[in-house]
Amino acid sequence: MEMQGFQTEPKHGAYDVVIIGGAIMGSSTAWWLTQLGFAGRVLVVERDPTYEQAATTLSFSCIRQQFSTELNIRISQFGADFVQSLRARMGGDERVPELKIQNFGYLYLADGEDFARVLRANQVVQAAAGAGTRLLSPDQIKAEFPFMMVDDLVLGSLNTRDEGYFDGSTVFDWFHRKAREAGVEYVSDEVVGLDVAAGRVAGVRMKSGRTVACGMVVNASGTRGAKVAAMAGIRVPIEPRKRFNWVIQAETPLDRPLPLTIDPSGVFVREMGGGTYMAGGHADVDPAVAFDDFAMDHGLWMDKIWPYIATRIPAFEAVKVISEWAGQYDYNLLDQNAITGPHPEVGNFLFLNGFSGHGLQQSPAMGRATAELIVHGGYRTLDMAEFHYGRIAEGRALVEGAII
Repeated sequence: MEMQGFQTEPKHGAYDVVIIGGAIMGSSTAWWLTQLGFAGRVLVVERDPTYEQAATTLSFSCIRQQFSTELNIRISQFGADFVQSLRARMGGDERVPELKIQNFGYLYLADGEDFARVLRANQVVQAAAGAGTRLLSPDQIKAEFPFMMVDDLVLGSLNTRDEGYFDGSTVFDWFHRKAREAGVEYVSDEVVGLDVAAGRVAGVRMKSGRTVACGMVVNASGTRGAKVAAMAGIRVPIEPRKRFNWVIQAETPLDRPLPLTIDPSGVFVREMGGGTYMAGGHADVDPAVAFDDFAMDHGLWMDKIWPYIATRIPAFEAVKVISEWAGQYDYNLLDQNAITGPHPEVGNFLFLNGFSGHGLQQSPAMGRATAELIVHGGYRTLDMAEFHYGRIAEGRALVEGAII
């Protein structure tokens, strides 16, 4: 029996791959396994088949080239190509829509020389990787966006090629749907324990009381990544961090599209269309929160978010909040970058964790890479080795200098 594509129980007692977490990372991996000719049984275990509080669902759903490391740029470039060739990637299936990126771009703003140096260094890396990032003086920012206050700024960084909004929910839906159509099983249950013996995960225990044997385990459990890893005796520095979002209607809409503008305060705002905009940020005190804590901080809008965006863009002094919600990052405390690949001692335990807010855009490349490890025993396209767990064990940060 199935409901919303989920079985009530696994069909088998053993699987070659068990993926813990069925949101976009888990479903991307599942789908890529079917594309790479994996002949084994694959089970995806998802605790919430509504995905109501998944980062996939609550995301800003944007993609950017403006990262500080070449690998993150390459990952995003593949993601942009994947999104815009989704139907072809899905075998030309006419049910799959043709998607485009709304290229309003990202605009990073620096109000001091320290961050300006970071933007200049990042632009060199981005240009070498083929990204179209431009550095803008305050006068150039003002010329392109006359509604913006620039007197306190030193530099801006803008790219409008393959950078902006994309329909992440549709990409997720088709990963999920196509994986199931190819034989991947999805079960609605929660993993509560892992049976580890002789350096391997031998079984996956579920809240329902069922246990399945496994060949490989993929930890794609989002903010619960550290909790799942701990079931195998593994520590990862990941915790849930709250991120707040607002959709606003401007009394006087801007006369041109607004890039996703990252104010030096860390507050950001972007175009939605029709005179509506999406703003986001977090409180100055940013602690770990409970997995189920999605309560809004109703004072944050008035105390921080609105003052900053209205100062930067005076047209936003007259806006109406249409909706608001809180989401969570699976925040990697070490370096805000992904943790991927196998554990060095529990060799059949694979990580897909710690994306710190850029998981949705990285999901096509990350799912492909994880599937390559499973099918081929190594990477065939992008080499993700620098994201492997070894750096976590050594405390060796691979710092991404462009986290929002």
